[in-house]
Amino acid sequence: MTRVIIIGYMGSGKTTLGRALSRTMQLPFYDLDWYIETRMHRTVSQIFEERGEDGFRLVERNMLHEVAEFEDVIISCGGGTPCFFDNMDYLNAQGDTVYLKASPSVLCAHLKMARTERPLLKGKNDEQLKEFIEEQLQKREPFYSQAHHVLDVDVLDNRDKIQQSVEQLKNLLNL
Repeated sequence: MTRVIIIGYMGSGKTTLGRALSRTMQLPFYDLDWYIETRMHRTVSQIFEERGEDGFRLVERNMLHEVAEFEDVIISCGGGTPCFFDNMDYLNAQGDTVYLKASPSVLCAHLKMARTERPLLKGKNDEQLKEFIEEQLQKREPFYSQAHHVLDVDVLDNRDKIQQSVEQLKNLLNL
């Protein structure tokens, strides 16, 4: 049975790389945020607005326990997923966890374009965004670093870079 669980900060390429790996491996791909939205019939932003971050994290944990039981899958988690409850221990027990590690400058470049769609980034200017990412990474690194594997990623802005990262990931996981 293959169960690969990809973690890392928002904007690190978890969905992009997870989807590409799933195509290469011919395995189903689940993005936890998308799974939550499908099951809850609400966007992540709506859940944040209605229930606050604590309420969202509880929903996220429950949905994580559903999707992480699936067999022969590639799963990408939300950036905060490993950092709440016992989620990181649970993820490590469920499959091969991979931390996509990206520098704050790479993350900032990715997230500048998507900040209006992400509840934790709304309303931040460029400098506030950079500071927020650096602070969050510092807090989250102890959780992320518990993953079984670490893959340093750069900007995944074209097919060649994505495919190279997929090959690195496959080698890392002995797939």
